[in-house]
Amino acid sequence: MLLKSGTDWPTLYARCRSVAPQAFLPDGLANYWGGLWRSGGAVTTGVSPVDGTEIAGAPAVDQLTATAAVRAAYDQHRAWGDQSLSERKARVLAALDALQEHRELLSLLLVWEIGKPWRLATADVDRCIDGVRWYAEEIDGMLDGRAPLPGPVSNIASWNYPMSVLMHAMLVQVLAGNAAIGKAPTDGGVSCLTLAVALAAREGLPLTLISGSGAKLSSVLVGAPEVGCVSFVGGRDVGGQVAARLLDSDKRHVLEQEGLNCWGVWEFSQWELLGGLVRKSFEYGKQRCTAYPRYVVQRKLFDAFLAAYLPAVREVRFGHPLAVSSPSSELPDLEYGPLINHAKAKELNDIVEVAIARGGVPLHRGSLADGHFLPGQPTDAYLPPVTLLAPPRSSPLHHAEPFGPVDTIVLVDTEAELLAAMNASNGSLVASLACDDIRLATRLAADVQAFKVGINRPRSRGDRDEVFGGRGASWRGAFVGGSLLVHSVTVGEAPLYGNFPSYSSYPPA
Repeated sequence: MLLKSGTDWPTLYARCRSVAPQAFLPDGLANYWGGLWRSGGAVTTGVSPVDGTEIAGAPAVDQLTATAAVRAAYDQHRAWGDQSLSERKARVLAALDALQEHRELLSLLLVWEIGKPWRLATADVDRCIDGVRWYAEEIDGMLDGRAPLPGPVSNIASWNYPMSVLMHAMLVQVLAGNAAIGKAPTDGGVSCLTLAVALAAREGLPLTLISGSGAKLSSVLVGAPEVGCVSFVGGRDVGGQVAARLLDSDKRHVLEQEGLNCWGVWEFSQWELLGGLVRKSFEYGKQRCTAYPRYVVQRKLFDAFLAAYLPAVREVRFGHPLAVSSPSSELPDLEYGPLINHAKAKELNDIVEVAIARGGVPLHRGSLADGHFLPGQPTDAYLPPVTLLAPPRSSPLHHAEPFGPVDTIVLVDTEAELLAAMNASNGSLVASLACDDIRLATRLAADVQAFKVGINRPRSRGDRDEVFGGRGASWRGAFVGGSLLVHSVTVGEAPLYGNFPSYSSYPPA
């Protein structure tokens, strides 16, 4: 095995420097605010989870600099609001053309920075470009009777979808008449976002991109009076801290938090269908908010379930996303590469070991020997697939999303037990039911505390006109997707759908 020619990090960074030299400096990245690229702040060297290669880091700004950046974004916001919708569209579309031109480079940056296999990295870039193009076509009606927010939108997002979630949201916010601030995720994706922002900023879009510790910058990015809306995507712990800062504020907010997404199996017999979905469920190592890490299975079906599940999980392919057998070979089609870093792989492996020691039953444990690797490369950020039966209640695997390639299975005997197990995390983003009787499945789905419930199929965030949100503790604030994404960052007479302190309002099912 060898590294695909032309995909090494020094070559990619040199390409970035040729495209955007003001953003990609000889010794690291710059931040962008007030219409200028700025290099102030201590630059930390990044490390790729793929094989430990040193990659670019970004300067960490302090609170004073973040405050200045937010105030500059507020000035941009007021000026941008004077632009006509047709002008905003033209500039956003020009930015999308530039992103399309550099699609391959953006995708390869994602491979190195967050370990996405090539197919999934390109999908992340494509969903951003195609999704925002759709909004540019449809936004006129969405803005009817609505106006931009009083201040810019502050975006704090996790590292796993830099383009299709964070950059996509920022470009739609700009289309809607707002300036958009992005905090680069600490764990990865900053080079990809830097290139994307550099290409978009050339078209005059009011974007800000700064780096630094979320704990240090949260008071500014969440609490600054100039901020018109806070958009957060991440875990419940950090999301709860953001929500606490907003507690005494009427500031618009969109807080997407994790939940334990479950797949219930009840009165079901279509095992070939389920087996095909099991392997696909391991895409990106389940490092996404709509992954399915929990199966809740009717006890009498457990033997048939295992007969379909185990062959599928044994076929899951993982390893180095850029390793090929010959220079002319195509990049490998893997389900996943590394986890975001070696610390996460160790943490999750330790959680599995403790769960087994406390009574969890290991049904499948993959081996690094089955992985797709370069000779002698570091593999400490990789975790083979794991499946546990009956995780102990004392384990985080019992009630929380592992954010890694670990499945757990819980057996139940009654419908009440099925629903209780599927609602173990007090709300989730998605869930699914495998059930032959569609009427029965529909009745059960009504009591599953997930925003979207699939019947014999998985659910996801969705694209374009599909709305997205969460139930219970998985979501706070306005829902998004389709017209709701535009409504969440604009003001108008119609009330918002979402989970708010005084009420929850859901769009028609």
